[in-house]
Amino acid sequence: MAITDEVQRLGRPVRRWARTQQEEYTQGEARPLAADLGAMSVYLGLVGAAATAIRVSGRELPSRIPLGDAVLLTVGTFRLARRIAKDPVTAPVRAPFVSYQGTSGEAEVAEEVREHGGAKHAVGELLTCPFCMAQWVGTGFVLGYVTAPRATRLAALTMTMVAGSDVLQFVYDAIQNGGLQSDGGEEAGSLTGQEV
Repeated sequence: MAITDEVQRLGRPVRRWARTQQEEYTQGEARPLAADLGAMSVYLGLVGAAATAIRVSGRELPSRIPLGDAVLLTVGTFRLARRIAKDPVTAPVRAPFVSYQGTSGEAEVAEEVREHGGAKHAVGELLTCPFCMAQWVGTGFVLGYVTAPRATRLAALTMTMVAGSDVLQFVYDAIQNGGLQSDGGEEAGSLTGQEV
C-alpha cells in the first residue's frame, strides 16, 4: 500500500501540470490530448515490438532502398491511406467513430467525428485523416518491406496501380466533360485559338 501512496503522491504534480497544459492548449475546445497521447503510445509500442521482432529474427535492414521501390511504396501509401480514410467501402471501419456528412469528392465521403474529446474522438480523427493515416500505412509498408519485401512490393504495386487508375479516370472524365478545353471554348491543343 505504501508504494501505491508514493506513486500517487509523485503523480499529483505531473497530473496537475498535464491539466494546465491541456487547458492552455485547448482554450475550452474539446481536444482529445490524452487519447492522442494514447494513440502515439500504441504506435510507438507497435513499432517497438516490430523492430524487436525484426532484430530477434536476425533480419538485416536494407542499407539502401532502390528508388523504384521507394516510389512504389510512397504511391501505395498515399492510395491506401486515402482508401482507409475516405473511401465509401471502408466506411464500416470508421462508422463507430464518425457520422456521414455527404460526399467530398469523386468516390469519397465526408465524415465528422461523433464524439468530441476522448478516445473515440482521437480514433475518429485518425481514421478520417489521410495525412494521419499515411504515417501508420507507411510504417506498415516499411516493416513489411523489411520482413517480406516481395509480398510488400506486390501490395504496394496494387495500391499504386489503383492510384494510377484514379488519375486516368479523372483525365477520362475531364475529356468526356470538355474539361480539357481552354476558357474561350477552343480546344486545348490550339495555343492561339487559330487553326494551324
